[in-house]
Amino acid sequence: MTTTTSTPLSGTDRLRTSAPPARHARRRRMRKDLLRSRIVAWTAVLVIGAFGMLPVYWLLATALSSPEQTFQFPPKLIPTDITFSNFTALAENDQLITYLVNSLIVASITAVLSVVVATYMGYSFSKFRYRGRRSLMHLVLASQMFPQALLLVTLYAVFSSFGLLNTYTALVLSFTTFTMPLCVWMLKGIFDTIPDALLEAASIDGASRWRTLHSIVAPLAAPGMIAAGLFAFVRGWNDFIFAVTLADKEKQTLPPGLVSTYIGEFQTAWPELMAASLVVSVPVVVAFMFLQRYLVGGMTAGSVKS
Repeated sequence: MTTTTSTPLSGTDRLRTSAPPARHARRRRMRKDLLRSRIVAWTAVLVIGAFGMLPVYWLLATALSSPEQTFQFPPKLIPTDITFSNFTALAENDQLITYLVNSLIVASITAVLSVVVATYMGYSFSKFRYRGRRSLMHLVLASQMFPQALLLVTLYAVFSSFGLLNTYTALVLSFTTFTMPLCVWMLKGIFDTIPDALLEAASIDGASRWRTLHSIVAPLAAPGMIAAGLFAFVRGWNDFIFAVTLADKEKQTLPPGLVSTYIGEFQTAWPELMAASLVVSVPVVVAFMFLQRYLVGGMTAGSVKS
């Protein structure tokens, strides 16, 4: 009869045999924590996204509903009687076409004028040193502290004395007053990232300051200029208080035009108003889709100074 004897494991052998299970358990815990964090993150994204898209969905649902279904109580989240008559009625309203053309003209000129002025001012603040420069920079920034209604009173008196009321000029200049300061500081931050050695090299090669700005600096700052122009375009497109005060019915833009067309003293045509609001938001959405990469690059270009 033979007997087998088992030799006791040493400390090193016990660590080797117990290490794989402990390592596997630690990995399982890490996977569970990672999965839990992803679930929480995606849940938060879905909740916030649903909260942000709910007004857009409700706008679309109301635009596709009949007036009877719009005022039904309790309201239905999904319209059952879908109609496109609210959209077809827009093409028959010539006044809305006039408002749309006015908005395109005013917003486009505002964007171009804001970018041109902000480019020269931002480049001056960034690359030149002169007396009063810092005070002027603070003055431009402080202009954002005044309420727009206060500026409106002053601008109305100025435009009235010069005979500019009810003109595109009054709307463009008024929109530029509150879009230009932010554009100036946005472009100044971008110009700060351009090395001075590059400008000195251009000067040594015989380029003038105007040639340096237009041929070297402007192409490098193009994403920021597009972002500033898009910001100015959207502000001019969405403004209400300046447009309703400084322009008559022939020169008004879309925001006050929609209000005067669909909101009356005793009744509001909500389906038609929602359909018109959905249609007029398309140009801004298309602009953001095509200029998204420039917008992101322009907004972050001045965040780090090289």
